[in-house]
Amino acid sequence: MPSLAGQPAQFLSIQLFLFRQGTRKDAQMSPIAATLSNADMNELAAYFAMQKPAGSSHKTASENAPVGRQLTQQYHCVQCHGPALLGLQHIPRLAGQQFAYLKAQLSGFKAGTRGEFDGNMSSAAQPLSEKDIEILADYLSGLAPLRN
Repeated sequence: MPSLAGQPAQFLSIQLFLFRQGTRKDAQMSPIAATLSNADMNELAAYFAMQKPAGSSHKTASENAPVGRQLTQQYHCVQCHGPALLGLQHIPRLAGQQFAYLKAQLSGFKAGTRGEFDGNMSSAAQPLSEKDIEILADYLSGLAPLRN
């Protein structure tokens, strides 16, 4: 499951909308989102955006830290998700996100099975190898989810 605390409100609203319209699917979230009004989605998004993310207990493997940092530059993660990977407007925070969740989402984008708003992540994930995905998930989940 993802860490929702501290995610940009606009991102959260869009994800709820995608679940409601069926573009993004999840056995737990899809039925919940199906009943939400736009106002409900915006209120939930504002609530979770205001919550302070818990620090991740994940520790990045020492050999993955420099490679992961390089991959975030090479694949332009920092251009969209921000220099500290904390998210911007409609783009999520990656820093401190759950390892298994990151790995599953990146794999889903690469496979074209993860619904999204504009197709940017599916395109961005195409050149990633399985090893790249593993390293990125390890690196990102070990980052601090807050600005220092």
